[in-house]
Amino acid sequence: MFRVYLVEDEVNLNNILVSYLEKEGWEVRSFFDGRSALLAVEEHPHLWILDIMLPDIDGYQLLRSIKEASPDVPVIFISARDADLDRIIGLEMGSDDYLAKPFSPRELVIRVHRLLERVYKPASETSLINLYPYVLDENRRVVLKGQNIIELTSKEFDLLLFFARRRGQALSRDQIINHVWGVDYVGSDRSVDDLVRRLRKKMPDLRIETIYGFGYRMTAK
Repeated sequence: MFRVYLVEDEVNLNNILVSYLEKEGWEVRSFFDGRSALLAVEEHPHLWILDIMLPDIDGYQLLRSIKEASPDVPVIFISARDADLDRIIGLEMGSDDYLAKPFSPRELVIRVHRLLERVYKPASETSLINLYPYVLDENRRVVLKGQNIIELTSKEFDLLLFFARRRGQALSRDQIINHVWGVDYVGSDRSVDDLVRRLRKKMPDLRIETIYGFGYRMTAK
């Protein structure tokens, strides 16, 4: 079981995020200030989620201590401050991802899943998925056709990976929305059709069938 440590001083947000994270089956420990979190650095959890603005020490100082104790542990920064500045500083200091407030708790869950899968995937497990004539590399998040890289947006790649992992399955538009956009998405399910259309245009040899009135299916062969 993965252990996820959350540092967030807003009580309501802290409680909401803990609820979402625990539903994924992770062991979650939360902190409301930097100093108490600092005392837990030596416990070496699998992942940290840090708010930058804390009532005592800031997230940057906490990140520095975490990386000194566990250089390879993934860290996600969250902040309501200047997004570009915080993202740049956080990445330079070793954070792995960044979310600007306000954000959907479901988006955080998706990002945590991706980080845990990427960092703790068994070395023997290949990251390559053969979708002839394409090759999907999960770790690098790229798609190749021969020696050429096919440029995909983040959501196009997420959709392709969702299809690739479930070849032969009929996937409803609601399933696709929940996975790619998150359960809190507010908008038309036509966004799914637009995303599939763009993916088909960039990768015309993909075997994606339309199931009218329901959704889509990537054929197994």
